[in-house]
Amino acid sequence: MDRGVAVLLTAAAGGLIALQAPINANLGKATGSLPAALVSFVVGTIALAAIVVLSGKASGLGATFDVSWYYLLGGLLGAVYVANALIAVSAIGAGGVAAATITGQLTASVAIDRLGLFGLDEVPLSPERLIGVALLLAGTLLIVR
Repeated sequence: MDRGVAVLLTAAAGGLIALQAPINANLGKATGSLPAALVSFVVGTIALAAIVVLSGKASGLGATFDVSWYYLLGGLLGAVYVANALIAVSAIGAGGVAAATITGQLTASVAIDRLGLFGLDEVPLSPERLIGVALLLAGTLLIVR
């Protein structure tokens, strides 16, 4: 995929994630926070199952348990995020959830790159990367203030 297209599609997906917390929070008002997280994942699971089947990629599921155990934790990590966002949105708002999420993602990603975890190439820390993390942290503090 072209890098420019990848950036645009990822930014668009990020915009959709910004909708997730307030939508799920409103669902949570009717069902409770944790049931809302469950409903969110069930709907997402159904949508992904349809995409996998319709794309003709269902045969790839056979290799699911041929990977390291920790590669199966993605869904758990997503569930932790969704449950946390459902609870946190009432305290810090959708903007605060988005800002804190992005700051946490970037900080962890820079550390993962630096250490070369999960088979990634090591990427050294640079002043620009550290400044970027610091600016996101500052931005988060300003948004949740």
